Amino acid sequence: MNSLTIKNLNQHGSTTIRSLRVFDERTRLAYALGGLLYTPPYNPELADKIAAGAIPGLTSLAFCLEDAILDEALPQAELELCCNLAAIKAKNLPSANLPLMFVRVRTPQHLQHIQEFLGDFSELLCGYILPKFDLSNSAAYIDLIRQINAGRQRPLYFMPILESRMLADLVSRRPALQQLKDELARVQKYILNVRVGCNDFCSLFGLRRSVQQNIYQISVVRDILADIVNMFSDDYVLSGPVWEYFGDNPVAPWAQGLRAELALDRLNGFVGKTAVHPAQLPIIYDSLKVSRADYDDALHLLDWLPDNLGVAKSADGSRMNELKCHTNWALKTAVLAEIYGIIDDE
Repeated sequence: MNSLTIKNLNQHGSTTIRSLRVFDERTRLAYALGGLLYTPPYNPELADKIAAGAIPGLTSLAFCLEDAILDEALPQAELELCCNLAAIKAKNLPSANLPLMFVRVRTPQHLQHIQEFLGDFSELLCGYILPKFDLSNSAAYIDLIRQINAGRQRPLYFMPILESRMLADLVSRRPALQQLKDELARVQKYILNVRVGCNDFCSLFGLRRSVQQNIYQISVVRDILADIVNMFSDDYVLSGPVWEYFGDNPVAPWAQGLRAELALDRLNGFVGKTAVHPAQLPIIYDSLKVSRADYDDALHLLDWLPDNLGVAKSADGSRMNELKCHTNWALKTAVLAEIYGIIDDE
Protein backbone atom coordinates (compact mmCIF):
# COMPACT_ATOMS: atom_id res chain seq x y z
CA MET A 1 0.00 0.00 0.00
CA ASN A 2 1.15 3.51 -0.77
CA SER A 3 0.56 6.31 1.71
CA LEU A 4 -1.56 9.12 0.30
CA THR A 5 -2.90 12.18 2.02
CA ILE A 6 -6.64 12.66 2.48
CA LYS A 7 -8.11 16.11 2.99
CA ASN A 8 -10.55 16.20 5.87
CA LEU A 9 -12.80 19.24 5.47
CA ASN A 10 -14.46 20.09 8.73
CA GLN A 11 -17.67 22.04 9.29
CA HIS A 12 -15.79 25.33 9.43
CA GLY A 13 -14.22 24.81 6.00
CA SER A 14 -10.64 24.48 7.25
CA THR A 15 -8.44 21.64 6.06
CA THR A 16 -6.42 19.12 8.00
CA ILE A 17 -4.29 16.42 6.41
CA ARG A 18 -4.76 12.81 7.37
CA SER A 19 -2.28 10.18 6.21
CA LEU A 20 -4.15 6.97 5.44
CA ARG A 21 -3.33 3.59 3.90
CA VAL A 22 -5.06 3.47 0.55
CA PHE A 23 -4.72 1.62 -2.69
CA ASP A 24 -1.68 1.52 -4.96
CA GLU A 25 -1.47 4.07 -7.76
CA ARG A 26 -2.92 1.77 -10.43
CA THR A 27 -6.02 1.03 -8.40
CA ARG A 28 -6.36 4.65 -7.34
CA LEU A 29 -6.29 5.61 -11.03
CA ALA A 30 -9.06 3.08 -11.66
CA TYR A 31 -11.26 4.83 -9.11
CA ALA A 32 -10.47 8.17 -10.77
CA LEU A 33 -11.98 7.10 -14.11
CA GLY A 34 -15.45 8.24 -13.02
CA GLY A 35 -17.72 8.46 -16.05
CA LEU A 36 -15.91 7.13 -19.14
CA LEU A 37 -17.29 9.20 -22.03
CA TYR A 38 -17.42 7.35 -25.32
CA THR A 39 -16.98 9.35 -28.51
CA PRO A 40 -16.33 8.42 -32.13
CA PRO A 41 -13.13 10.00 -33.47
CA TYR A 42 -15.14 12.37 -35.69
CA ASN A 43 -15.07 15.21 -33.16
CA PRO A 44 -13.06 18.18 -34.50
CA GLU A 45 -14.06 20.49 -31.62
CA LEU A 46 -12.95 18.10 -28.90
CA ALA A 47 -9.49 19.58 -28.30
CA ASP A 48 -10.93 23.09 -27.91
CA LYS A 49 -13.58 21.82 -25.50
CA ILE A 50 -11.00 20.01 -23.38
CA ALA A 51 -8.74 23.07 -23.29
CA ALA A 52 -11.66 25.30 -22.29
CA GLY A 53 -12.90 22.88 -19.63
CA ALA A 54 -16.23 22.95 -21.44
CA ILE A 55 -17.29 19.38 -20.56
CA PRO A 56 -18.27 19.34 -16.86
CA GLY A 57 -17.43 16.14 -15.05
CA LEU A 58 -15.07 14.87 -17.75
CA THR A 59 -12.55 12.58 -16.08
CA SER A 60 -11.93 9.97 -18.78
CA LEU A 61 -12.55 9.63 -22.50
CA ALA A 62 -12.74 6.68 -24.89
CA PHE A 63 -12.27 7.03 -28.64
CA CYS A 64 -14.40 4.19 -29.97
CA LEU A 65 -13.21 2.39 -33.09
CA GLU A 66 -15.50 -0.58 -32.58
CA ASP A 67 -19.32 -0.48 -32.51
CA ALA A 68 -19.47 3.27 -33.19
CA ILE A 69 -17.73 2.89 -36.57
CA LEU A 70 -18.95 1.04 -39.66
CA ASP A 71 -16.42 -1.45 -41.03
CA GLU A 72 -15.88 0.43 -44.26
CA ALA A 73 -15.32 3.70 -42.37
CA LEU A 74 -12.60 2.33 -40.07
CA PRO A 75 -9.54 3.61 -42.03
CA GLN A 76 -10.95 7.15 -42.04
CA ALA A 77 -11.83 6.91 -38.36
CA GLU A 78 -8.25 5.95 -37.55
CA LEU A 79 -6.99 9.02 -39.38
CA GLU A 80 -9.50 11.18 -37.51
CA LEU A 81 -8.22 9.70 -34.25
CA CYS A 82 -4.71 10.85 -35.11
CA CYS A 83 -6.05 14.31 -35.95
CA ASN A 84 -7.81 14.54 -32.59
CA LEU A 85 -4.74 13.42 -30.66
CA ALA A 86 -2.55 15.85 -32.63
CA ALA A 87 -4.93 18.71 -31.83
CA ILE A 88 -4.96 17.80 -28.13
CA LYS A 89 -1.18 17.54 -28.05
CA ALA A 90 -0.86 20.95 -29.74
CA LYS A 91 -2.76 22.53 -26.82
CA ASN A 92 0.24 21.66 -24.61
CA LEU A 93 -2.03 21.29 -21.59
CA PRO A 94 -0.72 20.10 -18.23
CA SER A 95 -1.64 16.49 -17.55
CA ALA A 96 -3.93 17.59 -14.71
CA ASN A 97 -6.13 19.35 -17.30
CA LEU A 98 -6.45 16.31 -19.53
CA PRO A 99 -8.91 13.46 -19.12
CA LEU A 100 -7.55 9.95 -19.00
CA MET A 101 -7.75 8.91 -22.67
CA PHE A 102 -8.28 5.46 -24.14
CA VAL A 103 -8.90 3.87 -27.53
CA ARG A 104 -11.42 1.07 -27.87
CA VAL A 105 -10.08 -1.36 -30.44
CA ARG A 106 -11.78 -4.27 -32.18
CA THR A 107 -9.51 -7.33 -31.95
CA PRO A 108 -5.98 -8.24 -30.84
CA GLN A 109 -4.82 -7.71 -34.42
CA HIS A 110 -6.44 -4.28 -34.45
CA LEU A 111 -4.75 -3.40 -31.14
CA GLN A 112 -1.35 -4.20 -32.59
CA HIS A 113 -2.13 -2.17 -35.70
CA ILE A 114 -3.40 0.86 -33.78
CA GLN A 115 -0.45 0.92 -31.39
CA GLU A 116 1.92 1.01 -34.39
CA PHE A 117 -0.32 3.38 -36.38
CA LEU A 118 -0.50 5.99 -33.62
CA GLY A 119 3.26 6.14 -33.10
CA ASP A 120 4.19 8.88 -30.63
CA PHE A 121 0.55 9.89 -30.24
CA SER A 122 0.06 6.77 -28.11
CA GLU A 123 1.99 8.59 -25.38
CA LEU A 124 -1.12 10.74 -24.83
CA LEU A 125 -3.14 7.64 -24.00
CA CYS A 126 -3.71 6.07 -20.64
CA GLY A 127 -4.39 2.83 -22.49
CA TYR A 128 -6.77 0.67 -24.51
CA ILE A 129 -10.20 -0.87 -24.09
CA LEU A 130 -10.63 -4.51 -25.11
CA PRO A 131 -14.21 -5.33 -26.17
CA LYS A 132 -15.81 -8.79 -25.99
CA PHE A 133 -12.93 -10.08 -23.92
CA ASP A 134 -13.29 -13.83 -23.42
CA LEU A 135 -11.39 -17.09 -23.89
CA SER A 136 -11.48 -16.74 -27.67
CA ASN A 137 -9.09 -13.76 -27.60
CA SER A 138 -7.68 -13.44 -24.08
CA ALA A 139 -4.38 -15.20 -24.77
CA ALA A 140 -3.64 -13.00 -27.79
CA TYR A 141 -4.59 -9.84 -25.89
CA ILE A 142 -2.45 -10.80 -22.91
CA ASP A 143 0.59 -11.45 -25.09
CA LEU A 144 0.15 -8.01 -26.66
CA ILE A 145 -0.30 -6.32 -23.27
CA ARG A 146 3.07 -7.70 -22.18
CA GLN A 147 4.70 -6.88 -25.53
CA ILE A 148 3.44 -3.29 -25.61
CA ASN A 149 4.58 -2.62 -22.05
CA ALA A 150 7.99 -4.25 -22.39
CA GLY A 151 10.63 -1.65 -21.57
CA ARG A 152 8.15 1.19 -21.00
CA GLN A 153 8.72 3.51 -18.05
CA ARG A 154 5.06 4.59 -17.95
CA PRO A 155 2.70 1.68 -18.46
CA LEU A 156 -0.16 1.61 -20.91
CA TYR A 157 -3.18 0.23 -19.10
CA PHE A 158 -5.91 -2.02 -20.45
CA MET A 159 -9.59 -2.41 -19.63
CA PRO A 160 -11.25 -5.65 -20.77
CA ILE A 161 -15.02 -5.59 -21.31
CA LEU A 162 -16.92 -8.72 -20.33
CA GLU A 163 -19.91 -8.88 -22.70
CA SER A 164 -19.87 -11.97 -24.91
CA ARG A 165 -22.20 -14.97 -25.19
CA MET A 166 -19.62 -17.22 -23.57
CA LEU A 167 -20.00 -15.19 -20.37
CA ALA A 168 -23.78 -14.91 -20.64
CA ASP A 169 -24.43 -18.63 -21.04
CA LEU A 170 -25.25 -20.27 -17.72
CA VAL A 171 -23.20 -23.42 -18.36
CA SER A 172 -20.01 -21.81 -19.67
CA ARG A 173 -20.00 -18.61 -17.59
CA ARG A 174 -18.42 -19.55 -14.30
CA PRO A 175 -15.62 -21.76 -15.66
CA ALA A 176 -14.86 -19.08 -18.27
CA LEU A 177 -14.79 -16.31 -15.66
CA GLN A 178 -12.42 -18.32 -13.47
CA GLN A 179 -10.07 -19.00 -16.38
CA LEU A 180 -10.16 -15.36 -17.46
CA LYS A 181 -9.28 -14.26 -13.96
CA ASP A 182 -6.37 -16.71 -13.88
CA GLU A 183 -5.11 -15.44 -17.24
CA LEU A 184 -5.47 -11.76 -16.29
CA ALA A 185 -3.38 -12.41 -13.18
CA ARG A 186 -0.36 -12.67 -15.50
CA VAL A 187 -0.76 -8.98 -16.42
CA GLN A 188 -2.71 -7.67 -13.44
CA LYS A 189 -0.43 -4.66 -12.98
CA TYR A 190 -1.53 -3.44 -16.43
CA ILE A 191 -5.27 -4.01 -15.97
CA LEU A 192 -6.81 -0.72 -14.87
CA ASN A 193 -10.30 -2.05 -14.33
CA VAL A 194 -12.80 -4.61 -15.58
CA ARG A 195 -15.87 -3.33 -17.41
CA VAL A 196 -19.21 -4.93 -18.27
CA GLY A 197 -21.20 -4.62 -21.50
CA CYS A 198 -24.79 -4.98 -20.40
CA ASN A 199 -26.29 -3.77 -23.67
CA ASP A 200 -24.57 -6.72 -25.32
CA PHE A 201 -25.88 -9.07 -22.65
CA CYS A 202 -29.38 -7.67 -23.08
CA SER A 203 -29.12 -8.04 -26.84
CA LEU A 204 -28.41 -11.75 -26.51
CA PHE A 205 -31.77 -12.20 -24.80
CA GLY A 206 -33.69 -9.60 -26.82
CA LEU A 207 -34.17 -7.37 -23.76
CA ARG A 208 -33.95 -3.64 -23.07
CA ARG A 209 -34.67 -1.59 -19.95
CA SER A 210 -36.83 1.52 -20.16
CA VAL A 211 -35.99 4.88 -18.63
CA GLN A 212 -38.07 3.94 -15.57
CA GLN A 213 -36.23 0.64 -15.06
CA ASN A 214 -32.69 -0.39 -14.12
CA ILE A 215 -30.35 -3.15 -15.22
CA TYR A 216 -30.74 -5.01 -11.92
CA GLN A 217 -34.41 -5.62 -12.69
CA ILE A 218 -33.44 -7.78 -15.66
CA SER A 219 -32.87 -10.95 -13.70
CA VAL A 220 -30.78 -12.85 -16.24
CA VAL A 221 -28.38 -9.89 -16.59
CA ARG A 222 -28.36 -9.29 -12.85
CA ASP A 223 -27.18 -12.87 -12.35
CA ILE A 224 -24.33 -12.37 -14.83
CA LEU A 225 -23.27 -9.19 -13.01
CA ALA A 226 -23.37 -10.97 -9.65
CA ASP A 227 -21.01 -13.67 -10.92
CA ILE A 228 -18.62 -11.07 -12.34
CA VAL A 229 -18.52 -9.17 -9.04
CA ASN A 230 -18.03 -12.42 -7.14
CA MET A 231 -15.12 -13.44 -9.36
CA PHE A 232 -13.24 -10.18 -9.95
CA SER A 233 -13.98 -7.64 -7.22
CA ASP A 234 -11.24 -8.87 -4.86
CA ASP A 235 -8.54 -7.92 -7.36
CA TYR A 236 -9.99 -5.28 -9.68
CA VAL A 237 -12.14 -2.18 -9.68
CA LEU A 238 -15.33 -2.94 -11.63
CA SER A 239 -17.10 -0.29 -13.71
CA GLY A 240 -20.86 -0.12 -14.10
CA PRO A 241 -22.81 -0.60 -17.34
CA VAL A 242 -23.80 2.10 -19.79
CA TRP A 243 -27.04 4.03 -19.28
CA GLU A 244 -28.38 4.74 -22.74
CA TYR A 245 -30.78 7.61 -21.94
CA PHE A 246 -29.79 11.28 -21.88
CA GLY A 247 -31.16 14.79 -22.42
CA ASP A 248 -30.80 18.45 -21.49
CA ASN A 249 -32.91 18.49 -18.33
CA PRO A 250 -30.99 17.11 -15.29
CA VAL A 251 -34.23 16.39 -13.39
CA ALA A 252 -36.03 14.66 -16.25
CA PRO A 253 -36.83 10.91 -16.14
CA TRP A 254 -33.57 10.01 -17.92
CA ALA A 255 -31.55 11.67 -15.15
CA GLN A 256 -33.68 10.22 -12.35
CA GLY A 257 -33.21 6.78 -13.85
CA LEU A 258 -29.46 7.27 -14.13
CA ARG A 259 -29.20 8.34 -10.48
CA ALA A 260 -31.22 5.34 -9.37
CA GLU A 261 -29.06 2.91 -11.33
CA LEU A 262 -25.84 4.56 -10.11
CA ALA A 263 -26.95 4.01 -6.52
CA LEU A 264 -27.55 0.34 -7.30
CA ASP A 265 -24.21 0.10 -9.11
CA ARG A 266 -22.41 1.31 -6.00
CA LEU A 267 -24.44 -0.97 -3.74
CA ASN A 268 -23.58 -3.98 -5.89
CA GLY A 269 -19.85 -3.36 -6.19
CA PHE A 270 -19.44 -1.18 -9.30
CA VAL A 271 -17.64 2.18 -9.30
CA GLY A 272 -18.06 4.64 -12.15
CA LYS A 273 -19.96 4.09 -15.38
CA THR A 274 -19.67 4.23 -19.13
CA ALA A 275 -21.27 7.42 -20.49
CA VAL A 276 -22.67 7.97 -23.97
CA HIS A 277 -23.43 11.70 -23.63
CA PRO A 278 -21.69 14.60 -21.81
CA ALA A 279 -24.93 15.40 -19.94
CA GLN A 280 -24.48 12.16 -18.00
CA LEU A 281 -21.03 13.04 -16.67
CA PRO A 282 -21.89 15.48 -13.82
CA ILE A 283 -24.47 13.03 -12.48
CA ILE A 284 -21.96 10.18 -12.52
CA TYR A 285 -19.33 12.40 -10.87
CA ASP A 286 -21.69 13.49 -8.09
CA SER A 287 -22.71 9.87 -7.44
CA LEU A 288 -19.12 9.08 -6.49
CA LYS A 289 -18.91 11.73 -3.78
CA VAL A 290 -18.84 10.45 -0.22
CA SER A 291 -21.28 11.45 2.48
CA ARG A 292 -19.95 13.13 5.59
CA ALA A 293 -21.13 10.24 7.78
CA ASP A 294 -19.42 7.65 5.58
CA TYR A 295 -16.21 9.65 5.46
CA ASP A 296 -16.06 10.16 9.23
CA ASP A 297 -16.65 6.46 9.80
CA ALA A 298 -14.02 5.52 7.22
CA LEU A 299 -11.44 7.69 9.01
CA HIS A 300 -12.35 6.12 12.32
CA LEU A 301 -11.96 2.61 10.94
CA LEU A 302 -8.63 3.36 9.24
CA ASP A 303 -7.25 5.12 12.31
CA TRP A 304 -8.58 2.54 14.79
CA LEU A 305 -6.73 2.86 18.09
CA PRO A 306 -5.34 -0.27 19.73
CA ASP A 307 -8.11 -1.62 21.89
CA ASN A 308 -9.62 -4.89 22.95
CA LEU A 309 -12.83 -3.92 21.18
CA GLY A 310 -13.33 -4.35 17.44
CA VAL A 311 -16.67 -2.57 17.32
CA ALA A 312 -17.78 0.99 18.00
CA LYS A 313 -20.60 3.38 17.33
CA SER A 314 -20.44 5.44 14.17
CA ALA A 315 -19.51 9.11 14.40
CA ASP A 316 -23.17 10.15 14.38
CA GLY A 317 -24.25 7.31 16.67
CA SER A 318 -26.63 5.78 14.12
CA ARG A 319 -24.89 2.49 13.25
CA MET A 320 -22.18 0.05 14.24
CA ASN A 321 -18.68 0.06 12.77
CA GLU A 322 -16.87 -3.26 12.96
CA LEU A 323 -13.15 -3.27 12.19
CA LYS A 324 -12.97 -6.75 10.62
CA CYS A 325 -16.09 -6.28 8.49
CA HIS A 326 -15.81 -2.69 7.33
CA THR A 327 -12.11 -1.99 6.67
CA ASN A 328 -12.27 -2.77 2.94
CA TRP A 329 -15.31 -0.51 2.65
CA ALA A 330 -13.42 2.22 4.53
CA LEU A 331 -10.45 2.06 2.16
CA LYS A 332 -12.70 2.48 -0.88
CA THR A 333 -14.63 5.27 0.81
CA ALA A 334 -11.43 7.15 1.68
CA VAL A 335 -10.03 7.06 -1.85
CA LEU A 336 -13.37 8.13 -3.36
CA ALA A 337 -13.52 11.05 -0.93
CA GLU A 338 -10.03 12.12 -1.92
CA ILE A 339 -10.86 12.04 -5.63
CA TYR A 340 -14.48 13.25 -5.77
CA GLY A 341 -15.01 15.09 -2.51
CA ILE A 342 -17.40 14.99 0.43
CA ILE A 343 -21.05 16.00 0.60
CA ASP A 344 -22.75 16.98 3.82
CA ASP A 345 -25.54 14.70 4.95
CA GLU A 346 -29.08 15.94 4.58
